[in-house]
Amino acid sequence: MNHTSSFRERHAAIIFAFRTYAAAMLAFSIALLLDMPRPYWAMASVYITSNLLTGATTSKAVYRILGTLIGAAATLALVPNLINAPELFSLAVALWIGICLYLSLLDGTPRSYIFMLAGYTVALLGFPIVTAPQATFDIVVSRVQEITLGILCASVVAMLVLPRSVTSAVIAQADAWLIGARRLAVGVLTGRGSDKERDTERLRLAAAASEIDQLGRHLAYEKDASANVSRGLQRLRRHMLSLLPLLGSIEDRQLALTSHQQASARVAAISARIAEWLAGGGSDERQADALRAALDEVRPALNVDANWTDIAINGLAIRLRNLIDVARDCRLLREAIVDDRDPDSLPLAFPPSPLAIAVPHRDYWSALLSAGAVALAVLGCCCFAIATGWTDGIVAPLFAAVVGSLLAGVDDPLPTFRNFYGLFLVVIAIHGIYLFGVLPRITTLEMLIVALMPTFLLFGWMAARPATARVGSILAIYISVQLALTDTYSADFLSYANSSVALMVGVSLTGVISGIVRLVGADWIAGRLLRSNWRTLAAVAGRESNQSPFALASLMQHRLALLAARVAVVPADARSDAANLRQLRTALNVLDVRRASLGLSRRSRATIEAFFARIASICRSSTAGSLPNGLVEQLDSAIAITLREQPGEARDEVLLGLTGVRSGLFPRSPAYQSHDIDHRTVAA
Repeated sequence: MNHTSSFRERHAAIIFAFRTYAAAMLAFSIALLLDMPRPYWAMASVYITSNLLTGATTSKAVYRILGTLIGAAATLALVPNLINAPELFSLAVALWIGICLYLSLLDGTPRSYIFMLAGYTVALLGFPIVTAPQATFDIVVSRVQEITLGILCASVVAMLVLPRSVTSAVIAQADAWLIGARRLAVGVLTGRGSDKERDTERLRLAAAASEIDQLGRHLAYEKDASANVSRGLQRLRRHMLSLLPLLGSIEDRQLALTSHQQASARVAAISARIAEWLAGGGSDERQADALRAALDEVRPALNVDANWTDIAINGLAIRLRNLIDVARDCRLLREAIVDDRDPDSLPLAFPPSPLAIAVPHRDYWSALLSAGAVALAVLGCCCFAIATGWTDGIVAPLFAAVVGSLLAGVDDPLPTFRNFYGLFLVVIAIHGIYLFGVLPRITTLEMLIVALMPTFLLFGWMAARPATARVGSILAIYISVQLALTDTYSADFLSYANSSVALMVGVSLTGVISGIVRLVGADWIAGRLLRSNWRTLAAVAGRESNQSPFALASLMQHRLALLAARVAVVPADARSDAANLRQLRTALNVLDVRRASLGLSRRSRATIEAFFARIASICRSSTAGSLPNGLVEQLDSAIAITLREQPGEARDEVLLGLTGVRSGLFPRSPAYQSHDIDHRTVAA
């Protein structure tokens, strides 16, 4: 790392604060020069758009422009047609905000900002102009121009002034993830650390992988990011998705061999050698080849007389070889990304499928509750203003829409809103100090820039730090709007008091309504995440899902990342099952068995399908995670009948998959025991 990049990393928050303030003042000054009616919207838009990373700022700028245009079009459609029916207008705006927010919560990517902004832009534009509907078009156009100016200033300054690349940030996070994954692999192979520590690390890695995926979506908006880097990161992400379930499978297969001391000793030595290779970075190709050769020697042949120990060692050896190959592929991809080389030219052991598409988890019911709560809050504020005849109170639903949308993703809304009440009191206090104590003494633009600098530099610095990012952003945005800076000073205490009360009414009513509508909290959402994995397993086992292995892996690991944020409310047993991705590994093994079983006899296929049908039925009816004891006996019967098939690749793959199902669903069950098959029984 050179000195310049090191300086940028160490002082990123300070650089962001100065750069963003410079962009905000540039936008504000240009808006004044162009005689725009509300130049403070250009200033606020800079703080809404800006991000530490240049590519993220650009992508957010594109999304904000699109969302603003959609919201402006909706405003032009609603205000002139419904202005004479305030109740109907309020209902239409609330529904629009709710629908847009619902789509935003379902999307879950940076692109979701388009939907959220399209929703609350109608509130930002519509409510302030209800008293002057004849000027709707002019006001909407002016507001779009002001917002676009702020967006352009934020993007240009971010690109020109000490830009910070998304590419370098993604590479740094990917490096940290791979180091953590190797550390976890060493712990699994050597038995170091407790089960709880390894489960915690798995949850952390799942959450970090999701963050890398989200950050990588901004690469397309960075002018210096090449196609090679983007493709390389996509390939690396797919390999990262395979590492966590692979390590869980290795750990369970090791556990299955603990009762066989001799067999356990046979694989312990080679596992220790693999751990040593991974701890050294996994870059020695000759050592990797030697490890593969050693695994081939340890791996027994699965002939007709093969027993459970042979099957378990065989499966473990294959998974260990997969671990070596995946680790090597990750290293090659990482080097190609750094060197800007084409990832398609790499000799990968696991080349990606061109049809592989990541599938995110979507909780439709939770999104509906969150969006519905905000829509009801907006409608409630409108009804309060209409019923009381409070003219300035029409600003309350504006704040309800914006604050409610920004906080719609929190699990427990009422405590969160309660914590933010104090923050908005700070906004009101700072607004009053500037409005009555500072601004009356300002006579030039230069003096205004100097007077605002300490406060907004502090807010920008807070917005750049993860611990205070949300607080800093809200302070900067809301004070920019509340000050309502123009080319002339005009303020009176009555307007200040009314706007302050409207702000607190909007925020308070939104918090109360959200708390009532969303009585369920983080434990309810975590429970839904856990149950959804069992339902996915039921769909795979019951042939109700045609998702690819990559799609399943991305879906369930996205759920694990979401669960990591709520780990404190997850029961210990369920947390361990989720962290070990047992349902995912079982589903992947079901797919492998079903594909390979086409080479077996009809009798064996029927037995296996009967077992899968029972899994599907149990997981569909009871998703608490407890499975009946008789299920493992039925699985052992399927293993026994498969062992009697003619030796071959199809039989070996089926045995590998069935033992994977056994170690995934029943990790602590007694070892498989050979038993006779009742040939009079035909599986249905």
